[in-house]
Amino acid sequence: MALSAAPLKVCVVGSGNWGSAVARIIGNNVKKLQKFASTVNMWVFEENINGRKLTDIINNDHENVKYLPGYKLPDNVVAVPNLREAVQDADLLVFVIPHQFIHKVCDEITGQVPRKALGITLIKGIDEGPEGLKLISDIIREKMGIDISVLMGANIASEVAAEKFCETTIGCKILENGLLFKELLQTPNFRITVVDDADAVELCGALKNIVAVGAGFCDGLSYGDNTKAAVIRLGLMEMIAFAKFFCKGPVSTATFLESCGIADLITTCYGGRNRRVAEAFVKTGKSIEELESEMLNGQKLQGPQTSAEVYRILKQKGMLDKFPLFTAVYQICYEGRPVKEIISCLQTHPEHK
Repeated sequence: MALSAAPLKVCVVGSGNWGSAVARIIGNNVKKLQKFASTVNMWVFEENINGRKLTDIINNDHENVKYLPGYKLPDNVVAVPNLREAVQDADLLVFVIPHQFIHKVCDEITGQVPRKALGITLIKGIDEGPEGLKLISDIIREKMGIDISVLMGANIASEVAAEKFCETTIGCKILENGLLFKELLQTPNFRITVVDDADAVELCGALKNIVAVGAGFCDGLSYGDNTKAAVIRLGLMEMIAFAKFFCKGPVSTATFLESCGIADLITTCYGGRNRRVAEAFVKTGKSIEELESEMLNGQKLQGPQTSAEVYRILKQKGMLDKFPLFTAVYQICYEGRPVKEIISCLQTHPEHK
C-alpha cells in the first residue's frame, strides 16, 4: 500500500440513513487521528427540503434532517452535491449508497480518484453478471482499479448514531487495508473485527435482507417467535450454502458467527426496514413498491430486489429447489404466490431430509 505520508483524505459516497451515521463516526474520529485529513467530504444527492437545499441544511445546521433527523453531524463533515468534486483526490472512499446505483456512480468517478486510493463498501446487495453472481465490491474493483474492503454487521443506523454499543465486521483481501479502515471507523461503542473472508462477509449483508422479508411475512401472519426463529435458522443455512456455492475462494463457516452473519441476521429480522415493510405487505395487501414509497421516506428497500437477483441466478444454475426460502420470498413479492406458502416451503425444507 503506497498511500502518501500526508494526511489521508476521506470521502463518504452517500448520505442516507446509514451513510450519515457513518459520516458522523468518521468526522469525529479524524479530529483525533493525525493520519487522516480533518475535513471529510460527503456526497449528497441534492434534494429540496421545505425550500432549502439539503446540502445547505447539512453544512449550516449540521444535521441530515431527511435521512438521520435528530443527530448532529460534526462540523468537519462537508456535504458536496457534485459527485466528481466530492471524490476529487480522495485517498479513502467509503461507499454507502443503494446497490442499484453503484454502476452509475463508479462510471462517473473513475479517473477522478488516484489509483493508489482504497475503498470500503457498506452496500448491502448483489448484482448479476454473465456468469451469475457479481458482488458490489467486484464492480467497484473492476471499474476503478482500486482495492476494496467491505463492512457489514448488526448496525441499525439510528442506534449507531445514538452511540448504542454494537459490533461490525470488516472483510478484506489485504489485511493492512482492512486494519486502516478499522482505525478510521472504530469507536468505544462501534467495535470492529477484521477477517479475510471478504466475499462471504459481503454476501451476508445482501442475503440477510431476503431472510428478513420472510421474517416480516411471519410477523404479518402472526405466526409467533418459534416460526420466526425457524425462518432465521433456515435462512442462515441457505446463506451459508449460497456463499459456499458462489464464492470463488474458500468460505469459512466461522465468518457466519461474526457480526456480519448471525448478529446482523437477527437484528434485521427483528428491527430492520425489510421486516417492517414485509409485515405491512401481508396486512395491507399493497405492493412492495407502494409500501416502499409510503413507509421509507425516500430510502430504498433492499430485500425484495436482492431476492429477484438471487432468484434469477439460482434459476440460471437450476438450483431453485435447494433454496426454498429465498425462492418463496421472491415469488410472494413479485409473482403473486400466497404469503401463507412461506410455511409449506419451511415444512419441506431440504435441511429436514
